[in-house]
Amino acid sequence: MHPNDQTASSASPRSRHVPALALMAFVGAAVALPGAAAAAQYRDEIRNDMHRCAAGSGPAVLVTVDGVKSSSGKVRVQSYRATSSDWLQKGRWLSRIEVPARAGSMTFCVPVSGPGNYAIAIRHDVNGNGGTDFMSDGGGMSNNPSINIFNLGKPAVGKTAFAVGNDVKAIRIRMRYL
Repeated sequence: MHPNDQTASSASPRSRHVPALALMAFVGAAVALPGAAAAAQYRDEIRNDMHRCAAGSGPAVLVTVDGVKSSSGKVRVQSYRATSSDWLQKGRWLSRIEVPARAGSMTFCVPVSGPGNYAIAIRHDVNGNGGTDFMSDGGGMSNNPSINIFNLGKPAVGKTAFAVGNDVKAIRIRMRYL
């Protein structure tokens, strides 16, 4: 603008840029927050609180696990986002419940952060040593996909994914042992 122009602002050039800088900082923070929030959601060890699956308490997944072969060791339930970058990737689980095993059927309530697509993996560590013992430990996954030597127990996320709305989603998982 010309210095003699009647419409020239009396604000200094620097002060005219402050709102734009503030807006850019706000937008930058808003863009950064979802990533930070998502990262903070990983690896949440929770207890099996069945009240979180009461009617109207969702979103959550009510998981019934059938075929637990013994009451020894521990059963671990882990939830994942149903994406190939998260499914069964080390440290990418959202929540984990680990309890003493009980032969037969067991039920778990797995709260989720919101509506979306998720997948569940179950592991029965029969001797409770924290390691994977292929000849004794068992496992299962949402939608009960086939597990064989060709997929090395890691079926594609598309075979295990399911949608959760705002309510409680009930699923059944069948344990498999060698």
